[in-house]
Amino acid sequence: MVLSPVPAPGHPVEPQVRPPLTGGTAPTAPGVRPGELPSVHDALLCVALPAFAVSPEHGQLTGEGPGGVYASGRRLLSRCVLRVAGREPVPLQGRLAGADRAVFTAALRLPGDTGPDPAVTVERSRSADGTERITFRNAAPRTVRLPVEISLGTDLADLGAIASGRLRPDLRASVHGTGLRWTAPDGRSVSVTTDPAPTDSLAAAGVLRWDTDLAAGATTTLHLRVHTDRAPGAGRPGGHLLSDAQAEGDDPRPGALLRTCVDDLRALLQRDPAHPADVHLAAGVPWRCGPVTAEALWAARMVLPLGTRLAAGTLRALGRAQVVGGPGAGRLPGPLRDAGPHLPPRCTGVEATLAFPVVLAEARRWGLPAADLDELLPVAERCLGWLRRALSPDGLLPDPAPGGPWRAETQAHAHRAALLGADLLDACGRPGGDDLRDAARTLRARFRSEFWLDDPSGGRPAAGRTPDGRTWPQLGGWAAHLLDTGLLGGGRCAPGLLDRAEAEQVARLLGTPSLDSGWGLRGLGAKEPGHNPFGHRSGAVRVHETAVAVAGLAAAGHEKEAAALLRGLLDAAGFLDHRLPEMYAGEQRATGTRPVPHPAACRPAAVAAAGAVHAVTALAGIRPDAPGRSVTVQPMASAPLGAIRLSGLVVAGEPFAVRVGRMGLGMVEEAAEGLQLGV
Repeated sequence: MVLSPVPAPGHPVEPQVRPPLTGGTAPTAPGVRPGELPSVHDALLCVALPAFAVSPEHGQLTGEGPGGVYASGRRLLSRCVLRVAGREPVPLQGRLAGADRAVFTAALRLPGDTGPDPAVTVERSRSADGTERITFRNAAPRTVRLPVEISLGTDLADLGAIASGRLRPDLRASVHGTGLRWTAPDGRSVSVTTDPAPTDSLAAAGVLRWDTDLAAGATTTLHLRVHTDRAPGAGRPGGHLLSDAQAEGDDPRPGALLRTCVDDLRALLQRDPAHPADVHLAAGVPWRCGPVTAEALWAARMVLPLGTRLAAGTLRALGRAQVVGGPGAGRLPGPLRDAGPHLPPRCTGVEATLAFPVVLAEARRWGLPAADLDELLPVAERCLGWLRRALSPDGLLPDPAPGGPWRAETQAHAHRAALLGADLLDACGRPGGDDLRDAARTLRARFRSEFWLDDPSGGRPAAGRTPDGRTWPQLGGWAAHLLDTGLLGGGRCAPGLLDRAEAEQVARLLGTPSLDSGWGLRGLGAKEPGHNPFGHRSGAVRVHETAVAVAGLAAAGHEKEAAALLRGLLDAAGFLDHRLPEMYAGEQRATGTRPVPHPAACRPAAVAAAGAVHAVTALAGIRPDAPGRSVTVQPMASAPLGAIRLSGLVVAGEPFAVRVGRMGLGMVEEAAEGLQLGV
């Protein structure tokens, strides 16, 4: 098995933008060491991939750090500084007006102003593609003279160089139409045009000037547009891939979170350049906008209530990379990823291979069209064939290499893949289902004998074990995956690795303060050796893992623990403007505190936004079986957030809405014609 290199120590995630490791004479950004991702957690990120803009809250793009307008991995504009009468506006507010647009409000102090009240204000509306509208408003009782100057510049650097802090000087501009143009040594070019045209252009300084008389009570607007050659197939995917899901009820937080997450998911959609018809989610902005990943597949699974088209495109994009010959035949490729301080790196290719048949099987239950199923089924069969061959003689699945180690999380993924894969093969008239169920039974028995550690408190699952039989007993958020069993026909959940008593014990452990930080589930328990509240797998809150825990606990009937984690996630989202990063510090919640962002976390991130959708929809417990023409609703009986109505969902290709009352009773209000409804 050939694997990609292990990520550099200290990287919380495997970045798709890899900073250079050595050499070069390019200057480094102040305060940034080569190889260290610059923090963007305090910036406003407008996203509409393949374009995005990174802006500080004051709105001025100064050319410092990662700020700028980007498209297809290259910075198109690094400097856009507004001055009026030689002064920069006084910043008042910067905010996101949507996933793809930010608005900045500032006041102007002009010569002759008396008193503290600003007479002229300026509003800048900047879109992800660099389009900007600058509007001046004059509230003074007199006409004012506005000598406006905009300083523009770019280095046309690629994102990898910016991620490493290796900056290069701005390119020299030339006058081009109603604006300026820059050309890089490799021939790539970008231009900025304006409307109205400037009264003066200073190309050597990259400055455009206007002289405007603004009457009392009047407004005037400047428009800036960024132009560049786009790669084939780089256009924006249609937002219709995801439905307009909404939540309304006694608690306003789920509605606000769902609305923001759907917007962010649409902004993260990107096309496979070689196959423009296929769309998948980028892992996260700004650092992980590369090829399709295992996270994109998990995200597609968690947003199946919003439609199956995204899952189909993601599965096709991943399936094209499947190994077709040799000992690894059937496996999907993927790099190694840091697994925390105790376990060696794991293989994201193994993770994706096990997820592929699960996502296909569940997408079929949600209403995946038959044509998509027929196209993707052979890939799933090859994944399942690899799973059968990769199992050790003792029935467990090693990760990443045939010689081990054996991880509890991987066993949960393998067990679910075997059961849902068997169900899928049976339903499609393909052989192999019985062998997979036999493998699942063996895996279940071996897991209980090899991974469950008995102790006076009721025991706990081990995180993994070595080839020589030693175990890693450290408890973390990974245990949530033991409760995620997957969906079978007739609204049934697949059996899990744990028996009832073990599942109850895991639920209790997930609800302890050691794992539940009050903002979500820690990646490693606070009492475990090596705990670091900022560690990707050693203590930070990973949003999608918390969402997996909420859904798994709710499905298993452990609503108290599920509700506590859900409330913590909703509270954290409120402090983060409902745009959840992929992770944040797992510090203990206390009165007056708020979640602390991780400096290298992407925001928005696909698995975080999708995880929020997964957690919110878990309140209703929707279990569709489109091939069986039925849908079952098993809401959380405790109704932890009061009454809630979820609408704009999609089951069997048609709109679906469900209401859960304050007594925990569910009622389907809208569904495809002919679906048998069960509660």
